[in-house]
Amino acid sequence: MAISDWPEQLRPRERLLKAGPQALSDAELLAIFLRVGIPGKDAVALATDLLGRFGSLRTLIHASRADFTALPGLGAAKYAQLQAVIELARRAIAEEMTAGEELSSPHAVKDFLRLSLAGQPYESFHVLFLDVKNRLIEACELFRGTLTHTSVYPREVVREALARNAAAVMLAHNHPSGSPAPSESDVLLTRALVQALALVDIRILDHFVVAGHQVHSFAEHGQI
Repeated sequence: MAISDWPEQLRPRERLLKAGPQALSDAELLAIFLRVGIPGKDAVALATDLLGRFGSLRTLIHASRADFTALPGLGAAKYAQLQAVIELARRAIAEEMTAGEELSSPHAVKDFLRLSLAGQPYESFHVLFLDVKNRLIEACELFRGTLTHTSVYPREVVREALARNAAAVMLAHNHPSGSPAPSESDVLLTRALVQALALVDIRILDHFVVAGHQVHSFAEHGQI
């Protein structure tokens, strides 16, 4: 039975409009994105199968193009639409962070970092450059490595911070295949960056480690 033949109160789109997106399951939200199913499966059934195949919504949305488009009902157009949705969400959060307000809440920062770093198949090191009022100037990836390692050069971080006239920075990197707990090398690198940036009077407010939906904050754990 097609979703259009379901009772109106059970259709995902109508339920979203009436009760809000938070009332829907992952499969129902994904079904709205898919719009249509495939022969023998409506959009909700297809969405449920896809979530089962990938294991989680997070894994699905960060799947490679090859993995995504290899499955029935998904093609290059759907992959492009999904990437556009993710990028819109990332830019909306970044816009909120650059709206002239001090970054007093870590939640927006963590949400932004999850969208930027979670699901990446390689280690990536990002720096958020802040002005004297702790407002975001720019967030950018400075270094990219392999599955388990990224080479970070303190001199380059200092140079980029000075180029943006930053008064403070937040650091972030991901653990693609591990837990968010920082390694000993992460701790040593943070100390080295604190010392290097202190020489030019730039503070490090925090260092975040992202692993899936989990984010470890050095500041919250008294490690910086």
